[in-house]
Amino acid sequence: MRLSKENIAYKKITILGMKKSGYSAALLASKFGATIFISDSKKDEIVCQNYEKLKKAGMQCEINGHTDKIYDSNLWIVSPGIPKNANVIKKAIKLRIPIISEIEFASRFTKHPIIAVTGSNGKSTTVHMVNEMLSTNEWKPILAGNIGNPFSKSVLDLLNGDLEGNIFVLELSSFQLEFIDQFHPFISIYLNISPDHLDRHKNMDEYLKMKLKMIKNTDKNDFIIYNLDDKILNNSFNESIANKIPYSLNQKNKFFSLNSTKLYDENYDTLISLDDILLNGKHNLSNFIASATAAKLLNVKNKKIKKTMELFTGIKHRLQFVKSIKGSSYFNDSKATNISSVIAAINSFNSPIILLLGGQNKDSDFRLLLPHTKRHVKHIVSFGEAGGEIATAFGDAVRLNITSSLNQAVASAHKIANPGDIILMSPGCASFDEFKNFEDRGEKFIKMVKALK
Repeated sequence: MRLSKENIAYKKITILGMKKSGYSAALLASKFGATIFISDSKKDEIVCQNYEKLKKAGMQCEINGHTDKIYDSNLWIVSPGIPKNANVIKKAIKLRIPIISEIEFASRFTKHPIIAVTGSNGKSTTVHMVNEMLSTNEWKPILAGNIGNPFSKSVLDLLNGDLEGNIFVLELSSFQLEFIDQFHPFISIYLNISPDHLDRHKNMDEYLKMKLKMIKNTDKNDFIIYNLDDKILNNSFNESIANKIPYSLNQKNKFFSLNSTKLYDENYDTLISLDDILLNGKHNLSNFIASATAAKLLNVKNKKIKKTMELFTGIKHRLQFVKSIKGSSYFNDSKATNISSVIAAINSFNSPIILLLGGQNKDSDFRLLLPHTKRHVKHIVSFGEAGGEIATAFGDAVRLNITSSLNQAVASAHKIANPGDIILMSPGCASFDEFKNFEDRGEKFIKMVKALK
């Protein structure tokens, strides 16, 4: 179904989900006069708040369950939290109701170029890197997507004159890509593929298939930047006619190469000494090269790219330094919701680590951490629903305490910490057993640490 500002007024649109993305999609659709019905199966605080706001705006809504009203529709816009195998989705498909994502819907109301970033790990850090590199006289980037700022809201703010910008930088999860149709990024960045969300996607093939939907509409004028060091991504773009630019920590690409001490530009001149890059970790260096490759395609000067690498400190809840207490340092890595993220976090430090690991398991195999914990993880404190499962996976390989909550885990780590230790909360699990989301978990962790004496 082709949507435009002109014909949307004649459509009956059902929006499933009333949190950030669904709420923003409703406001965008209402701007062009569509008849909107918004439905959410839940009735939590945020849903109730948005329900009242949407009702005041004159829209029809329902919460605490879906009625058959949702099927009286020309089009569905679904929030990323609703999987494609949900019963309501299956019924809508049988009724031949077109279904699109909020990302897809918003993309149809802007002509600005899009840089789309996906991968199992490092997405949020990378979009912030790209955003900083593109903040120049020529480019005014707008950061949106999975980072918490819905694409629909940014498009609406731009249309209303409440926001300035000329290019979108989007973080996209596999959930947001399930119902892509005409979405068309100018530059697509693929960081890595590792097991994640297998509780929702049946297997790795299905997970990769969702990720690759991001480039289904790319053509010979577009670019795909991908991680050559990732074995899965190596052969994933053979059929695409887009311009493909691999990047690597081990090989040079179109613009960059490196050795053990320096990063070089396309003329083999030194761009920056690795010691001058503020953000630690090989994974962050890889993300920097991916970001800089996109920046070079948009003619950003090397001086700006170098300055970003020298000054960029990272993002909240991703290896975020919290506090030093009696010589031991506490780090908040709440965004690490899978095993690959935990591995990257562990390998970012050279000091002894007390690792806080736990939460709600996403069908992860914690034994994959074993080879990496041998390096310098001296103690693990497991917590939450997955606490016992983590203890079983490690057995006697690492000293381990089991606790029932994050608060108890912090107290336990504090007792056993020595000067020079890193206390790293890198949970490797979802947060929903104890918290609203990973941000909530990270904020609560910060408060717990700051309350320690």
